[in-house]
Amino acid sequence: MDMEQLQSFAFPVLLVVIFYFLLYRPQKRQQKKRRAMLEAIKVGSRVTTVGGIYGEIMAINEERVRLKVADNVEIEVSRSAIGNSITQEKNAESNAK
Repeated sequence: MDMEQLQSFAFPVLLVVIFYFLLYRPQKRQQKKRRAMLEAIKVGSRVTTVGGIYGEIMAINEERVRLKVADNVEIEVSRSAIGNSITQEKNAESNAK
């Protein structure tokens, strides 16, 4: 192989490596973090949905979560609609102090 062929081969390989570190790897890390958050929620956890609704988990199963959003008001949402766990954020903040 001469130098020109090596350079023409190295450029696409370099692009793939750059895309891996800039796009794929951070996305996988974020998915792993979200999956861990969804597995850690339990009855009594305070959460927000992706639609911005705040509530406390009253019941949970594999596919759905029942949230208490006000007195005598409960809604049922898909488990994937849980956007954030407020309980876990508060625990992380108190551990950081």
